[in-house]
Amino acid sequence: MASLSRPDRPRFDVDVFQNEYLAEGSREVNAIVTVTATGGGTTGGRPIGRPAGPLDGAAGADAAVVIMIDCSGSMDYPASKMRNAREATAVAVDTLRDGVAFAVVAGTHEAVEIYPGQGRLATADSATRAQAKEALRKLKPNGGTAIGTWLSKAQQLFSSMPGAGIRHGILLTDGKNEHEKATDFQAALDRATGVFTADCRGVGTDWEVAQLRQISSALLGTVDIVAEPADLADDFRAMMAGAMSKQIADVALKVWTPANAAVKYVKQVAPSVEDLTARRTEAGPRAGLYPTGHWGDESRDYHVSVEVPAAAVGNEMLAARISLVLPQPDGTEEVLGQGLVRAVWTDDLASSTRINAQVAHYTGQAELASSIQDGLAAHRAGDVDTATALLGRAVRLAHAGGNDGTLKLLQKVVDVVDAKEGTVRFRRNVNEADSMALDSRSTVTVRVKKK
Repeated sequence: MASLSRPDRPRFDVDVFQNEYLAEGSREVNAIVTVTATGGGTTGGRPIGRPAGPLDGAAGADAAVVIMIDCSGSMDYPASKMRNAREATAVAVDTLRDGVAFAVVAGTHEAVEIYPGQGRLATADSATRAQAKEALRKLKPNGGTAIGTWLSKAQQLFSSMPGAGIRHGILLTDGKNEHEKATDFQAALDRATGVFTADCRGVGTDWEVAQLRQISSALLGTVDIVAEPADLADDFRAMMAGAMSKQIADVALKVWTPANAAVKYVKQVAPSVEDLTARRTEAGPRAGLYPTGHWGDESRDYHVSVEVPAAAVGNEMLAARISLVLPQPDGTEEVLGQGLVRAVWTDDLASSTRINAQVAHYTGQAELASSIQDGLAAHRAGDVDTATALLGRAVRLAHAGGNDGTLKLLQKVVDVVDAKEGTVRFRRNVNEADSMALDSRSTVTVRVKKK
């Protein structure tokens, strides 16, 4: 365990779990890196030492939130959907901490700032919260859906506040992104990536999980279904409370490898699966940065796989140095915590073939997520045999990994004959909301059970 945090920062502890022993000639080293932050969830985004309370205008805020609400014509069916969305947005506004900069955007085939307008953000206090809730009356269903325009508007608003550390969006839609070119949407998402994080929610069952997952994955947030519009308020309250708990922004996982070694992949594996491999940016000789987003009081696990040069029995080497860093404006980095990944070659068969419990567990959890997503995709394509086989494997993995929440979601889609063996039968007339809940929550993982 290593923590190098300054006294005025949350404490970051880094623990590495691995089987460091390799058979002669073996080259792949796997480790689970657990990062735990403490002391950051009580200040809610304020630098340590700053008192709570209103700040001197939005330009001085250290946290900013933009709420993007679908106002396309489909939000009028049923009419209660739009009413519930307004109420949920009001709840989110009430959950804002004093001093946080915020804005509300109405999203259709274009994006319109409902509050405060004129390309700026307001500073949360009792007066601006009341004004924002009054402005929510302007949220009326009309028009199409072009989510890229919503993301672009949020990106512009956040970019107007370079001093804000925590930058978070909440995005709600009830439909598919049908009114803009795929290239325009992707360009907007690319521009937003790295500028802010975002939680995405789909209300009802007429939206596509894959579309919102694409956004939440790029913006290091979450995706979920709110099947019943009446449940939106509770969900928005929870999302905003989560955003308000963050204290430090733009933390990166830095992986250094020695000469002739290379990173195969870096994945977040808890609390959810997120492949960060393609998000690498170079950070000096043999080192790369992988974004992790904003942190409060929490713990996350990462699976790091490194390919090293083959070596003879008795050799050992440092396979990787894992650091949690906070990039600084001048190009330097503040190191928040650090851990080491080792490789030792041995002819002891028992040692070299033992799979570390954490590595084995999260390998199964990642396979569980892909089995669910691929199985549901096969079912949508009419390939019931493939869908049944894949979801059967998902049931087996969920049972073996102790992922009871996912197992319960699977049981709403398939009849489980034997969970241990993964024997299932696809249910007739599966409820679409149950299928979408399973898909959207497929990446949620559980940690290794303590023996």
